[in-house]
Amino acid sequence: MPLDDLLAGVWARRLRVAVIALLFFAAGAATILLWPRSYVAEATVAPAETTGIATSTLLSAAPTIGGLLDPRPTGNFAIYLGALRSVEAARALAAETTILADLTAWRSGGLRGELRALLGLRQDADLDDLRSWVERNLAVTQTLGAVTWTISLAHPDREQALALLRRLHAFAEAKVRADLEQLARRRVAALEQRLNRESDLYIRQSLYELLAQSQRAGVVAAADEAVAARLVSAPSVGIRPSLPNRPLLLLLLLVAAPLASLALVAAGVLLRLPRRPACFAALPEPAE
Repeated sequence: MPLDDLLAGVWARRLRVAVIALLFFAAGAATILLWPRSYVAEATVAPAETTGIATSTLLSAAPTIGGLLDPRPTGNFAIYLGALRSVEAARALAAETTILADLTAWRSGGLRGELRALLGLRQDADLDDLRSWVERNLAVTQTLGAVTWTISLAHPDREQALALLRRLHAFAEAKVRADLEQLARRRVAALEQRLNRESDLYIRQSLYELLAQSQRAGVVAAADEAVAARLVSAPSVGIRPSLPNRPLLLLLLLVAAPLASLALVAAGVLLRLPRRPACFAALPEPAE
């Protein structure tokens, strides 16, 4: 179909375009306004390898220069980020908070609960559901041009959002600290056993140096304030819910609704069967 005919067909149906756009906008606006709002708790952290003198020399898993050139998380901080979404983190939240009961209430309440009951689906939330919820609602964003990272967690309840984020940070930091202390203890025990068997003076001197390094690493892991993620800004939550961003979504919908309506009507014009031109209407039918 020529472009002129398409534009003419759409212009002839301009009232239909306006009505469909209005319906799209009304449906989308109702969905946005009825969307449950959530509070977002945020904390700004920095890798402890880049902020602690003793930590950076004893506990860093990668050279400092390589860490500065490579924006990806490395060392203890990478383990910290992985621990935030681990099964152990979900188990700690389930044991120390009421998040499992909240998830069960959300799943079994309202129309969703009725549909799940009608389909015979499980209502009670378990650790897998909790881990999936954490993966969906926990966001980790690196600050461009800096070594800081922002960790945010969304939850419908303001106090719960703050408590869950604090618990996740404490768990991940404690896990890294416990792993480092356990590693230092194993190294010290292995070096002491080797020293008890070794009789060569020069080898014993090297083993004593390694033993001193391992003991210092254990002391740093036990005494330093942060071994994985140092808090730049403590966890905090806004007074008003911030998700979803209703003004932005309504503005995008105001642009998307007319475009969707226009595309729908244009598709309808293109799908119409072309009529036989009038200049061929007077021609006789071909003989058999």
